[in-house]
Amino acid sequence: MSESGAQLFARLEARRSLKDIEPRLFPEDGGPDHGEVVELYGTEGTGKTELLYHLLCRCVLPVAIGGLEVDVVFLDTDYSLDMLRLVGILESRLNAGRSSSSPSAASDEAALRLCLSRLLVIHCSSSSQLLLTLHFLETSLSSRPGLALLIIDSISAFYWLDRCEGGASLAKQEEKLNKCAELLGRLLRDYRITVFATCHAIRRSCSGPSSSDYDRPYLCRPWQQLVTHRLLCSRQEAASNMAAAAGGSREQKRQQVFTVHCTSSSSSSSSRTKAYRSSSFYVTDGGVEFICP
Repeated sequence: MSESGAQLFARLEARRSLKDIEPRLFPEDGGPDHGEVVELYGTEGTGKTELLYHLLCRCVLPVAIGGLEVDVVFLDTDYSLDMLRLVGILESRLNAGRSSSSPSAASDEAALRLCLSRLLVIHCSSSSQLLLTLHFLETSLSSRPGLALLIIDSISAFYWLDRCEGGASLAKQEEKLNKCAELLGRLLRDYRITVFATCHAIRRSCSGPSSSDYDRPYLCRPWQQLVTHRLLCSRQEAASNMAAAAGGSREQKRQQVFTVHCTSSSSSSSSRTKAYRSSSFYVTDGGVEFICP
């Protein structure tokens, strides 16, 4: 093996696994490993974006306060990334992790800048642009061993546009996403990254009002074959006595509860059977707060 080849292999081996990114979401020892894909699926307003911010912050925060300290690429296809919200969550987590000796404002800003330096945001406005971005991303992956996570928000952003452009041919409708999924598969295999992607729920059947119509995978088969973990997000109203028991002004913030049901069929698992886990959380100014079972 050439020296450059040996160096590349060493960098890939050093890429961090994200199996412990959030134990409260995934089955025990079942978090996403190298080369695996997590799909966050649900209708609008079910907490997918807040969950993404939570996971993103966990990645870029320093190890000293419970972060993973890895680089993240955020592909924003919906143009919905709220940087002010993200910065607010980061500041809250950094403040919560401070030592007893209060640092200066300058050191606070330096810590925040260091976290944000681990994040690369790229906007895509079409399936073609997403495909080109994934091609060019290979350079960053080969040169940055600290880059462990790729976030796509959302992978289904161009579904209806591609359907219109493809006409009556299903093959034409799915052609671009097929190519994106195939390229993603190669990047996952060759560079050992982890992918998190949101997917909007749509109703595929008009036969009845059942909510299960929303839960059926509808993106192309190559994408479905990549997904190893599926987080099905939903929203529910908490019982009124929960708000009454909370006390103070915080009780209103706890009324909206989100539930995540994880289905995991990790390729790295010794068992071929699927594992399941359900978690609930609410959203505060400082981000996601999980509810203990």
